[in-house]
Amino acid sequence: MVGTAQPDSGTDGVTGGVGATALLVAAARAVETCRDDSLAQDVYAEHFVRAAPASAGWPLRIEDVPDGDANPLWGRFARYFGLRTRVLDDWLLRSVRSGARQVVLLGAGLDARAFRLAWPEGRTLFEVDRERVLGFKHEVLDGLAATPKVRRVPVPVDLRDDWVGALGAAGFDPAVPTAWLAEGLLFYLPPAAESRLMDTVHRLSAAGSTLAFEIKVEKNLHAYRDSPLYRATEHEIGIDLLTLFDGGPRPDSPADLAGRGWTVEVRSPFDFTHRFGRGPLPEPENDALEGNRWVFAEKPAR
Repeated sequence: MVGTAQPDSGTDGVTGGVGATALLVAAARAVETCRDDSLAQDVYAEHFVRAAPASAGWPLRIEDVPDGDANPLWGRFARYFGLRTRVLDDWLLRSVRSGARQVVLLGAGLDARAFRLAWPEGRTLFEVDRERVLGFKHEVLDGLAATPKVRRVPVPVDLRDDWVGALGAAGFDPAVPTAWLAEGLLFYLPPAAESRLMDTVHRLSAAGSTLAFEIKVEKNLHAYRDSPLYRATEHEIGIDLLTLFDGGPRPDSPADLAGRGWTVEVRSPFDFTHRFGRGPLPEPENDALEGNRWVFAEKPAR
């Protein structure tokens, strides 16, 4: 079980706290989708944003932003989320094509990968998140008559509760290779909860399983209080990310996994900017993205 501090204000479960960040990422995916040089396509994202009162007035195209790509939030930060979406899309598809039979999205939020990616036959995708968040997503997708392209199993449970039991009851098989994704989740967990999550994923992962997650390596997140990116996010849409992130000393999860026998690769998002030729580049001062790392791990056969 993971004990998390997941603030959530608002009656629909997606209008405040971590729920609001799910809408932020959906809006970023919508902006990315409509770019001429789009890295990722998510035709469902804008419908989530429009359906929630808190985000109904947010821009969904870069042309709707007065300062365009110069805007720290809808330009650089949204492009970061677009890049992250593309990289993790590619990683998931490689994982299932290489043998993973199950996918588990931890803190799935408004993820629509079950509906928009070309999944191989015979795979199962589990979406683990709070009942209200999944209910909101179902309502929007049902209204669009969206059809999943994979066997999709929602698992409505808070990660502070017995999500392992709920996942097992939903049909998860720990003997089957699994692709685990914790996208944008660990920032919000207390350090001990992150360590428990890694322990649990390791315990439930058969040989050949894979895991991807995002971390920050800064020692003091609040040193970035005046970052243009964080200031713009708070000023323009009222989300103070630094109050949501857990500020405790972080465990070295990549090293812990390597010590358990996993093969681990840690990459900077800027590596992928250079690979694709588009995406955020480092800024010379007070760069809120400089400590972000994307971690890709595989549990090899014994």
